[in-house]
Amino acid sequence: MGTTMRAAVCVRAGGPEVLEIREVPVPAVREGWSLVRVRGAGLNRSELRTRQGHSPNVTFPRVLGIECVGTVAVSTDPLLPEGTTVAAVMGELGREFDGGYAEYALVPNPLLMPITTTLPWDVLAALPETYLTAQGALDTLAATRGRLLIRGGTSSVGLAAASIAAARGVKIAATTRRPDKVDALKAAGVDHVLVDPGGSLAASVHALWPAGPDHVLDLVGASTAIDSLNLVRRTGTVCVAGSLSGWVIPDLEPIAMIPSGTKLTAFHSDNLKGSTPVLQRIVHGVEAGVYRPSLDRVFGLEDIVAAHRYLENDRAIGKLVVLP
Repeated sequence: MGTTMRAAVCVRAGGPEVLEIREVPVPAVREGWSLVRVRGAGLNRSELRTRQGHSPNVTFPRVLGIECVGTVAVSTDPLLPEGTTVAAVMGELGREFDGGYAEYALVPNPLLMPITTTLPWDVLAALPETYLTAQGALDTLAATRGRLLIRGGTSSVGLAAASIAAARGVKIAATTRRPDKVDALKAAGVDHVLVDPGGSLAASVHALWPAGPDHVLDLVGASTAIDSLNLVRRTGTVCVAGSLSGWVIPDLEPIAMIPSGTKLTAFHSDNLKGSTPVLQRIVHGVEAGVYRPSLDRVFGLEDIVAAHRYLENDRAIGKLVVLP
């Protein structure tokens, strides 16, 4: 290990070109933090928003990347010896302190999840944020059986949720705006693909399930949450776990807009702390072929600008990963 490393530094708010590959010092290890040799980092939409300047608490320059996988290079925790395979996600990684778009990352020990796996780095890197969010959202919905509608099905979290729910035997419908993405949804275990015309899905959903689905996982977010409440069966649950359309439901009137007995909840990946056993189960499920992770493309760190453009243009079907 040298004294410098390559990192993709976001130098200011702006377009993809504000991500610059630089030689920077390897972070100095301090008590309570360990140095991770980053072997892979999943790309996430929140990193696009931070880069665009929509995260007011983030200062630049900053190495982005809210998740990474790799091996412990220098440890300050006896439970995380050097060489341990680890994953880290959220906890202000890539926001308050430098994240996964680099050859090394200094990470607080409580964020590090030790994992035993035979998976290649690109597949492992596709799992933490995406699969843990999907698992958390499905658990919040208590979607262990019945009928599930996933809105925003070809997002990486949507495809992961389909894979997990299909393994549970849940009947799944999923929406996409793109007819060319139907095959990817079927491959993930979706039973019924609904090409979303924009606006309400009521006609196509009720043609399939007259009483409505038991659960709706809404990854589109604020703009469709009220429509989802009117699609789900009475006493069913809608979980908003994505924000492809923004964060705010305008003019929310709960009594007028939430049908009696129907539940609206949410899952946020800030809740992922302490998820080591869950991630280990997911990894074993992928190794056993029970879950089929949808990895769209792998980029080198030097291609980070192209990777951000690709994500921003909605070209991905599944997860994008960067390998330093």
